[in-house]
Order: sequence, then structure tokens, then C-alpha cells
Amino acid sequence: MPELPEVEALAGYLRERAVGRRVDRFEVASINALKTYDPPPSAVAGRTVTGAGRHGKFLDVRFDGGLHLVVHLARAGWLHYREAFGSTTPLRPGKGPIAVRVRLDDGSGFDLTEAGTQKKLAAYLVTDPAQVPGVAKLGPDALEADLPTFAERLRSRRGQVKGVLTDQAVLAGVGNAYSDEILHAARLSPFAITDRLTDEQVAGLHAATRTVLGDAVRRSMGQRAAELKGEKRSGLKVHARKGLPCPVCGDTVREVSFADSSLQYCPTCQTGGKPLADRRLSRLVR
Repeated sequence: MPELPEVEALAGYLRERAVGRRVDRFEVASINALKTYDPPPSAVAGRTVTGAGRHGKFLDVRFDGGLHLVVHLARAGWLHYREAFGSTTPLRPGKGPIAVRVRLDDGSGFDLTEAGTQKKLAAYLVTDPAQVPGVAKLGPDALEADLPTFAERLRSRRGQVKGVLTDQAVLAGVGNAYSDEILHAARLSPFAITDRLTDEQVAGLHAATRTVLGDAVRRSMGQRAAELKGEKRSGLKVHARKGLPCPVCGDTVREVSFADSSLQYCPTCQTGGKPLADRRLSRLVR
């Protein structure tokens, strides 16, 4: 799933490549992907791209006249920028990976695509991003929150720190991959309970969040959209590295699996050398 650094980089790429270009056509191939009907898709044609940004993990493409295309890429969504499209034929609704296509006046543009059968990519045409339910519920941005704000938000929700850190209503922008990386950098168990963390641990977690996300943004900015996934993987130390040596201590990275996700961690760095039980309802090491 694209998280804060990748969405920030996608926004940066659109600012560099698409801003100032006029929209030739806005095409919707997956009706389920477009969650709004007013303004209609036809309202985008003829407008100029004026900017791009993000709200947590939501991408926000701005057009003149105050119109926004706000996109949540979900688990398997992505943005593919095309310097030129192979055909001028309008997209037909169907079961292919393309959900939305934006054609620009110089022949370039971008596709919003989603792999797999679970179609959860969501696109909204709105005059105010706050009209998007997910954006309206976001907590402070994880990369911008200062220590007092971070501590207050973290302790506002009692639970395992992994789950609280990825709760977008608590802090916006962190998902499964970077939460693993942040907790590894902070030397915390993913199952530590938030209201049991010391002030020193919270400060360390805040510093790790700023460092991990900040480094990922710096690595990602300037990369073409097609290169971002590889750049993300190259910077990971524990996430998706089950069975490989931890680059910090050399211990074997382990995994805890759940019904539809998993997490990775280093026992030596994070849990005092003790493995976490790999089942959801067990009594977990803290």
C-alpha cells in the first residue's frame, strides 16, 4: 500500500510534470472507483492542473476553479504517468486494471490503476478535500506532528502501538510497512501498549517516525512513479524481510501473520530476544 512517502513523491512528480497542463479528457473505466457524482467527471475537461499534494495517504490533484481529484490508492492501487497514450480511443468500462485516466493537452497524462480482484481504490471529485470522509477523519500528519502533539495523539488511543500508529484518525500517513520500520528504529515491540510507554520511549518513537518517514521522502522525491515501489523496498530493514538478517544486529527477522496482513520485526532489537507468538489471540510478548 502506498504510504506517506510514496504519495508525497507522486504529488511531487505531478507538480513537476502536470501542473500548467490543461485536461483534455477525464475518463472513468471503473464506475465503482469514483465515489462522487457532483461535480460530474465531465466537469474536469478543459480545466488546468494547478497543483498536487496529499492529506495523509490521500493524493490531492488540484484544478483551476477549485476542483480537487482526491484519491486513496488502497492496497493495490497506483498512479502510472504516461508521456503518450498509445490510443486516443476512450476507455470502456470493464474489468481491467485502469480505474481512471486523465489525458492532458500535450498528449501525456496518468492512469489510476488497481491490481487484483479486491477493488478498493477510491477517487473523489470535490470542491473541498474535507468533503471526503476519510480526509475529514484524519489525525495530525505523522511527519509534521511535534512531540507534544505526537504524545497526546498516541496516548489518546489505548492499544498495541503497531495498531495505534497505523490508525489514520490518530496520526495520518503511516501504514503497515513504515510502522514496522519505525518500531524497529525505536527498538519497540509492535505489541507494546501505548499507555505503558515511558516518556523516553514516546520521544524515541517520535524521533524514529520523523527519521524513517523523512528519509523515505528524501529517497523518493524526484523518482519517476514507475520507480517508487523499488525505491521503497530498497530502504526497508525489517518489513517484508522475513528470514533475512537484521541489518543492525544480524538476528533473523521474524514475522507475525494475521488473517489479511502480517508484520515483521527483529527479536534482538525489539523484544529482548523473545519471539512473538504467531497467532492473533495468543498472549503476546510485550
